[in-house]
Amino acid sequence: MNLTAENYYSPEANYEYMSASQFKDFAGTYGQVRCEALAMAKLRGEYQEEKTTALLVGSYVDSYFEGTLDKFKLENPEIFTKTSQKKYPDDPEKWELLSDYKQANNIIARIERDEFFMAHMAGQKQVIMTGELFGLPWKIKIDSYLEGIAIVDLKVMASLTKHEWVRDIGYLDFVRYWGYDIQAAVYQEIVYQNTGKRLPFYIAGASKEKATNIKIVHVQDNYLHEALNIVKYNIERVKQVKYGEAIPDRCGNCDYCRETEVLTAPITISDLVADI
Repeated sequence: MNLTAENYYSPEANYEYMSASQFKDFAGTYGQVRCEALAMAKLRGEYQEEKTTALLVGSYVDSYFEGTLDKFKLENPEIFTKTSQKKYPDDPEKWELLSDYKQANNIIARIERDEFFMAHMAGQKQVIMTGELFGLPWKIKIDSYLEGIAIVDLKVMASLTKHEWVRDIGYLDFVRYWGYDIQAAVYQEIVYQNTGKRLPFYIAGASKEKATNIKIVHVQDNYLHEALNIVKYNIERVKQVKYGEAIPDRCGNCDYCRETEVLTAPITISDLVADI
């Protein structure tokens, strides 16, 4: 299958190719519960994540730097004032964000004031590459590809400095908590397969705090080696579930599981605290 910007996220592409985000749906991360049933529901197009304010703010910033902001506006008119849409029905550039979403423009303005950050965002936008890892075809889409120099991914986070507590491990940074090290490892490997160059991976991070915090985070190679081993350890199970060779497990805690659970027996009080 020849991947393009138009079909990259299609059900057909998602079934044919593995991606970092799809892998994390199946295998989970420290901050994302592993739910194979949810992963399969997404793959079949039976479930879509809710468009929360936080998600839409991040997507607005992403689309601005991708150069697809007008398309994003047309697909998400609910985040703009109806007055501005009526006044300029054929000119999305003049649509005004609702108050809950105005932070997106503040984040963009903060990023654009910093030359170092913008230098990392100056590469080729949304570069698609494919390759093979552990017996499966994979796809990647790079936010800013500085050819021969670096791979850069833009992340808009609630905070860049808040650490999350993980049982048996302790506090973790946002990169490993949300599995962005896994994404980094996959991207670096696929770029290497396509170019013969193993490039450094950077996260261009911006926070949604009142005063936007910006950082360029280098995800060092030792973390990438560890992350690739996580993929290697889990990929056989992911492959079996994705292609119908094993029954997907349910996490029992995500929105999808709550919405689709069929009760067959009572639980005990101890079941309520089993994961604590």
